[in-house]
Amino acid sequence: MKQEIAVTVDIAIFCNANNKINVLLIKRKNDPFKGQWAIPGGFVEEDENLEDAAKRELAEETGIKVKTIEQVKAFGAPGRDPRGRTISIAFLGWIDCEDNPVAGDDAAEAKWFELDDLPEELAFDHAKIIQTAENYL
Repeated sequence: MKQEIAVTVDIAIFCNANNKINVLLIKRKNDPFKGQWAIPGGFVEEDENLEDAAKRELAEETGIKVKTIEQVKAFGAPGRDPRGRTISIAFLGWIDCEDNPVAGDDAAEAKWFELDDLPEELAFDHAKIIQTAENYL
């Protein structure tokens, strides 16, 4: 039996404000996990490479454009996305905290959170992605 597998990208964007590391999160506008905080991300389009997809999703959901990001790891645990089998390629970036996010696309809200004060529960496996990306800083 052939199984459809989706490919997504997620991007952990960090900045330093008042000597504290912050990460950019969006509040999801749609299911699954509607109303929960997550890192920006989404599905890779058929004609784009992974890095371009991550930059596009970041810009669409937060209005922030980055030049340089780094691929961190692939996340593909079965059940990580209730919509079906999904493999996500995680990226990280570092920008100036003065870049103010503006929610767009499927994000209801976008804002900076201090790493030691994240929402209790993040969508998907995004807490694990943030922790993995943080190890690269």
